[in-house]
Amino acid sequence: MARWSFHWILAFVSLLVFSTRVYASDGDGDPIYKACGEQCEKTGCVGEKCFQHCKFSSDGKPEGGPWYLQEPLYLQWKQWDCRSDCRYHCMLAREEEREKLGGKPVKYHGKWPFHRAYGFQEPVSVALSALNLAIQFHGWVSFFILIYYKLPLTPTKKTYYEYTGLWNIYGILSMNSGFWSAVFHSRDVELTEKLDLSSAVALLGFSLILAILRAFNVRDEASRVMISAPVIAFVTTHILYLNFYSLDYGLNMKVCVAMGVAQLLIWAVWAGVSHHPSRFKLWVAVVGGALAMLLEIYDFPPYQGFVDAHALWHAATIPLTYLWWSFVKDDAEFRTSSLLKKAK
Repeated sequence: MARWSFHWILAFVSLLVFSTRVYASDGDGDPIYKACGEQCEKTGCVGEKCFQHCKFSSDGKPEGGPWYLQEPLYLQWKQWDCRSDCRYHCMLAREEEREKLGGKPVKYHGKWPFHRAYGFQEPVSVALSALNLAIQFHGWVSFFILIYYKLPLTPTKKTYYEYTGLWNIYGILSMNSGFWSAVFHSRDVELTEKLDLSSAVALLGFSLILAILRAFNVRDEASRVMISAPVIAFVTTHILYLNFYSLDYGLNMKVCVAMGVAQLLIWAVWAGVSHHPSRFKLWVAVVGGALAMLLEIYDFPPYQGFVDAHALWHAATIPLTYLWWSFVKDDAEFRTSSLLKKAK
């Protein structure tokens, strides 16, 4: 099984490496779309739909005060300005024309044409990210209760399980990543994009550290520091590079793929050689996670303007997250039981 996992993941790596994400989109260069946007910013209208915050007085200031105060209260925090509204409605108008002519949807500014709902840019992905966050929270809380209230503690009131602190940090980073994912899908601006990418990279980096420490049964603190320090330094440098030097999507993809596949390999091989009692849960989580990532490769336009491949990826991670925390709790029980038997 471990050998099968190794070859399967190698194939998975090849697919990811040779797939490229396109950020310069066909829709951006469409002359009709560009003309619509330019006209909208001058007139404040797309067809019969007009936007108050696109109207300016003779001194160049928006009429009626700042544009963000002219929106309903629940929309103000979204920061939809004249340009973003013009782009959105020009995109919808152009896609409607394209559909009538039998054409297929195209991407605009690196994203598929989504329909907003209640001010959310990608409502389905927002909902699924929030649900994933809830499952992460449930998993972490149930792990915390198991460790500190159900399993025996040492005479000094510490847990027998040697990886308690690491899994607690993992839980916090996972919830942080889920939160910023939901925020980013609700409104894609530079700040939310950087926070989403940074939290995901931090989670991947720590997950790699955790995989190494657990698979090689590293319990000595000095050894843990020696293993963790280079990974933390690399991840920190990469996050700083993305935020303050260049938001390089291609480089970020390669870094994330490398860290993600490395930990998949470690977990899959360890499950095969360790004969862990919950190894089948681990295999399902690893293989399921790898299969779910294929949705990121075989991208397709959003169905009815709401559900795309990335939204389905979020949906697929929900049961896998539940299964993953189930394995973590099983591992805690297994290690605690083993240590108690040795102590007798």
